[in-house]
Parts: sequence; structure tokens; C-alpha cells
Amino acid sequence: MREIIKTGKTVEEAINAGLIELGISRDMVDIEVIDEGSKGFLGLLGKQAIVKIIVKDVVKENVKKFLDGIIKLIGIDVEYDIDEKDNSILVNLKGNEVGLLIGYRGETLDSLQYLTSLVANKKNIEGIHKRILLDAENYRAKREKILINLANKIAKKVKQENRSITLEPMNANERRIIHLALQDDPDIETFSEGEEPNRRVTISLK
Repeated sequence: MREIIKTGKTVEEAINAGLIELGISRDMVDIEVIDEGSKGFLGLLGKQAIVKIIVKDVVKENVKKFLDGIIKLIGIDVEYDIDEKDNSILVNLKGNEVGLLIGYRGETLDSLQYLTSLVANKKNIEGIHKRILLDAENYRAKREKILINLANKIAKKVKQENRSITLEPMNANERRIIHLALQDDPDIETFSEGEEPNRRVTISLK
């Protein structure tokens, strides 16, 4: 987290000097007053005010504001935990009505993740794009397990029946899971075909 120390005749002067140097507004920082300073006797031997200006994690703040707004707008009983790892913001949604934010095969969750990412990375003065990852009651891990099992089951069927099988349309992330699940099978190859949103994975013998 970025922070600077600034001095001035008054606390406000020190703060304004810091904001000008950083090129940001007051709402994007936290202020810690180290010394309020003093005018001294007859204006002599006065002490300057000293402040520490700490730049907020703007991305995380934006994530919170956006999700709070969406949850309030929809009017559902959902909470979330938020954490940060490396350059990723990890959000896990939870609650009795979290299924409404997952949608059919995670489509609503994917859309919400995309929109959150767009909003969250605005006004990010650090200039580092942070990846936003939304999950809901560990839905993504459960869905990945289902897809891996599906891939192995279909691959087995392809070998038994000696024919290619094309799966139903999937988004890019789910197709990737299928490809990775079978990439080490010496007898099987996978490829995607078709146009979004109807792009499908075909599993066939090499």
C-alpha cells in the first residue's frame, strides 16, 4: 500500500500538498496526523504539522461498493468474504439466496464477475490491473469436479464406441477445464468448434 509523509504550516496544508503530489482526491486516502504542529510564540519557533497519507486499496473499495449496490438493488439475502492474494481480489458470496447470483451453470456469476472487474479497476492509481475472482459457496470448485468427471466419462465412451462426441455449448472457462482434463490421455484429442455462445468441445480418438 502506497503512503507518503508530508509537512505544512497546518494539517490541511500538509494534506493538500500530499494530494497534489499523488494526483488524487481526498476520498481515495486515509489520513494519519503525526503532529498537529504549533504556531510558536509570536510566530517564532513554530512546529510544522506532519501527516501520513495512505492511499486506499481503490480496487477492493470499488468491489465492495459495487457488490453492495447490486445486492441491495436485487434485495437478496447474500453476504460475502473478500480477500486479496498477489494481484487478485477473491470474493466468496454466501447466503440462502446465493443461487440467484450463480444462475444457470454459473452464467450469472460469470457476468457479475466481468462487470465487477470493469468497475473495480477504474481509478486504480497503482496502474496494476487486478484480477477479480467471484465464487459462490465454492460453486466453481464443485462445477470443475463435475466437468472433469464428465470429460473422463465421455473419453471412455469415445474409446468404446470408436467415434467422436461433441459436448453441449460451454463458456471458455468450462471448455478449458475439459481440454486440461484430457490433455494427458494418449488416445484422446479435444478441440473446440463453433461460434460463441454456441462453441462446443469435441472429444475424439487421435
